Amino acid sequence: MNSISPNDLHRLHQRGNSIRLFDVRTPAEYREIHADYSINVPLESLDPATVSRLCNGDAQQPIYVICHSGGRGAKACDRLLAAGFDCVVNVAGGTKAWEQAGLPVVRGKKTISIERQVRIAAGLLVALGSALGYFVNPYWFSLPAIVGASLAFAGFTDSCGMGMLLARMPWNQVSTTSTGSCCGK
Repeated sequence: MNSISPNDLHRLHQRGNSIRLFDVRTPAEYREIHADYSINVPLESLDPATVSRLCNGDAQQPIYVICHSGGRGAKACDRLLAAGFDCVVNVAGGTKAWEQAGLPVVRGKKTISIERQVRIAAGLLVALGSALGYFVNPYWFSLPAIVGASLAFAGFTDSCGMGMLLARMPWNQVSTTSTGSCCGK
């Protein structure tokens, strides 16, 4: 899989190249901050037919993928390459690196990141299970054990079921309005 730095991608855009930049974060994350000329296509709903439609069926131009820090972008690139797209490029460091480089971003409503939501939910479940295990019934101690095992599994596989579930919660949804165009502003 190919990668490009945010600065190099922005230079290509400034030279007048038509850039197809897909942000694969959740709509709520995208709403908070995103690269100026990106379009939101969340990883969980990323499908090759949609990408092809957004790019007017033009398979010759590279497809650039960005996420928060690079992990989901790499997964999206792998998915698109497996679907037969020839030139898919991950933006190294994601939106975090884009912003740190001082490149143009669009800022919107603040949100709590999915990663923080997972930490909050896991912490509350562990505390609840521990309290219930101590005061109600020792069987409740299995809840913190399950949460711990799930977090370890998420770490080993780089796939978080709780994160995917939280991403579908109503507070993480954004109304379906136009979020940009495929090939620039």
